[in-house]
Amino acid sequence: MGLQMPSSLKIPSFLLFLILYNVTLYGNIMIIVLVSLSPNLKHPMFFFLVNLSISDIMFITNIVPNMLWVIVSEGATISFLGCVTQLQIFGVSLVAECLLLAVMSYDRYLAICSPLHYVFIMDTNLCAQLVALCWFFGFAISLVTVIMTSKQDFCGPHVIDHFFCDLVPLLKLSCSDTSSVILENILLATPLTLFPLVFISVTYVYIFITILKIPSSTGRQKTFSTCSSHLTIVGMFYGTLASLYVVPSDGHSLNANKVLSLLYTFVTPLFNPIIYSLRNSEIKGAIKRYVFKKKEEM
Repeated sequence: MGLQMPSSLKIPSFLLFLILYNVTLYGNIMIIVLVSLSPNLKHPMFFFLVNLSISDIMFITNIVPNMLWVIVSEGATISFLGCVTQLQIFGVSLVAECLLLAVMSYDRYLAICSPLHYVFIMDTNLCAQLVALCWFFGFAISLVTVIMTSKQDFCGPHVIDHFFCDLVPLLKLSCSDTSSVILENILLATPLTLFPLVFISVTYVYIFITILKIPSSTGRQKTFSTCSSHLTIVGMFYGTLASLYVVPSDGHSLNANKVLSLLYTFVTPLFNPIIYSLRNSEIKGAIKRYVFKKKEEM
């Protein structure tokens, strides 16, 4: 069914979401290109940032183009295979991003609290292994949920009151007992989203303690600036996630849940590259060098 809105708002909404989608796509692709081409960005933090951008691109591309079509068509159809595929990619992106943010906090913890051991611990092999585990758990957990959901009986009506195939509105269409799917989702997906938050919180407690021990205010400010971008993104990601999934759904109307889903769909993927571009001096330096090089070529 998509977003129910007056006809006068359909075209403006379509254009707004299309612009946001393209800006988000361009921003995350820019991060990937800059890190890939710039020798100064060959650090573990930027390697993790590239994977975060890949996760964001997967997330918005999985949802937004189809959402735009639903807006234009005032509702659209999707095959059952297409629906569970969308649910799978959504789950992979969500879990991978949770775990990647935790890995990035561990990277900042090592860099600030154990700088002498950082190079030896956070080597290329460990970086690759950590990223591989993030994507593996994202794929595996989502696949279990999708398999169990696909085994449900859907007797009709086959109308999803949402703009993408999220788990909750999909299970509302089932005429089978969905308790096993809900229990599985609680036992597997919930720890993989909450434990990273706890881990991030603990690492930042140690980071803040270490920063406070630095004698000069300039040193404290410079050290904190290396992790402020990540901390901002963590706050946005878990803030929008909590508003949608932690607050009981019974307290929201369907339209309110859609608005919160829109917030989550666009806010984090859009602001990830913006925050890192504005707050990270190395990223800003790479952008300036890239723009200057292009001007010289012209």
